[in-house]
Amino acid sequence: MFILLQASVFSQSKTFLYDYTLYQRINSLTYSVDSNLHTSIRPVRPGGMESASLDSLTKAPQEEKHSWFARKLFYEHLVEVKRDDYNVFIDLLPDWQAGRDISGNSNTWLNTRGFQIQGNIGKKFSFYTSAYENQGRLPNYINTFIDSTRVVPGQVNDKYSGTRAVTDWAYASAVINYTPSKYFTFTLGQDKNFIGDGYRSMLLSDIATNYPFFKIATTLGNVKYINIWAQLQDLTAPAFSYNNGFRKKWGVFHYLDWNINKRLSLGLFESIIWQNADSTGKRGFDVSYVTPIIFLRTVEGYNGSPDNALLGFNAKYKFAKNLTTYGQFILDEFTAKEVFAGNGYWANKFGAQLGIKGFDVFKVKNLNFLAEFNTARPYTYSQRTSLLNYGHYNQPLAHPFGANFKEVLSIWNYSFKRWLFSAQGNIATYGLDNNEGKSYGKNIFKSYNSRAGNYNNTINQGVKTNFMYLDSRISFLLNPKTNLRVEAGTVYRQEKNDLKDDKTSWITLGLRSSFRNIYQDF
Repeated sequence: MFILLQASVFSQSKTFLYDYTLYQRINSLTYSVDSNLHTSIRPVRPGGMESASLDSLTKAPQEEKHSWFARKLFYEHLVEVKRDDYNVFIDLLPDWQAGRDISGNSNTWLNTRGFQIQGNIGKKFSFYTSAYENQGRLPNYINTFIDSTRVVPGQVNDKYSGTRAVTDWAYASAVINYTPSKYFTFTLGQDKNFIGDGYRSMLLSDIATNYPFFKIATTLGNVKYINIWAQLQDLTAPAFSYNNGFRKKWGVFHYLDWNINKRLSLGLFESIIWQNADSTGKRGFDVSYVTPIIFLRTVEGYNGSPDNALLGFNAKYKFAKNLTTYGQFILDEFTAKEVFAGNGYWANKFGAQLGIKGFDVFKVKNLNFLAEFNTARPYTYSQRTSLLNYGHYNQPLAHPFGANFKEVLSIWNYSFKRWLFSAQGNIATYGLDNNEGKSYGKNIFKSYNSRAGNYNNTINQGVKTNFMYLDSRISFLLNPKTNLRVEAGTVYRQEKNDLKDDKTSWITLGLRSSFRNIYQDF
């Protein structure tokens, strides 16, 4: 409550956490050839043009003749306090689903009770907080993931890991924004960040669970510069003691986005991951990475190169009034002579993305599409210890497959009045580890010191696996303020190799609410 009394929203605009389905509905604004927005930085800050457009999607016409119950269910926030100098909104966020895992011959269900509180005090402060208490019975492939990682995908650890009758977990987000001028925004949060124009990000994604961070966003003309300092956790590394909890590590991320003109944008990304404590229990937060304008790789070299440095690029080009192509490249490390030798040297670690997206396709208003290719060589994002890898809470900070994969995906969305339709398809190949104890490069939480070999490393090495994921959803929006909707969905997933053929056919029906990304396509 103290935080609520101290925080607020810029220009009476609400905070919107990153939700792919919601954000793509404003593609006609963000990717228009007439706009000059920094579309690769998510979530957007309160008070900006994108935030105002997202806010407009949550408005619904209403008439005074509606009863209080009807207004709260279909048109308004549960609690609305609007004043000239502050606003507060409070909502309940249910997510109740019932379904059937046909292949697993079992019923599934989800019982989530959540709430959100957001608002503003004045024109410079904003706040948002939400929390969810969850119990559920999930399909077999998600249960397998939880058993192997101890983590509910994109959220937190299962309270009763190992007992598969019911999965039980709690999940929370909190963000405070301070915008003293049009040039700077300061954010303190327990949430996620996303860099890129695609569905996936090879640089920094929102796959893993929330983490505490401090962010500075600086805007100077056509240039936007992002600095993020974050504390991450590693469930894999042995803990020092029960009192210290999971092992900690730190991350600092710099991203410079330059809109050269209204069609072309280029971005430069760099990051450093370092462990909170070494074998002697010393080090902690490294103040040499505090300066927001310094080149991180140089500082890492000054420190004796003990940390994990990554360098990346992001680009987009609007080649038609409703079509945009985009791409990314991530460089973990490489040896120049080995790259040109073409001999599959293990330390030539990099990944790439190439995609195209469009809005009002075939001249159909509100029909959006995306087609995307992602790939990463073996051992990309991995390190000698999981305390230095590019991961958090037993999930990658970039692509959910980790490394050693190729993926093609496409997503289509259409909205008509309160009806929402979506279809998604993913096809991928990747190389899994066998039972020899060696790492073939997909699992970034395994040390690269256990690699299968120094040379002749190729994508899909190991147990080559074919992956397919098909997802379709139809929903009717009840209350745009909270994204409360009745939703029916189907999922077909197959993971096939010489050792297994794992299939999932899953149907769901539910009453759902909230704005957040929870990924199931892995």
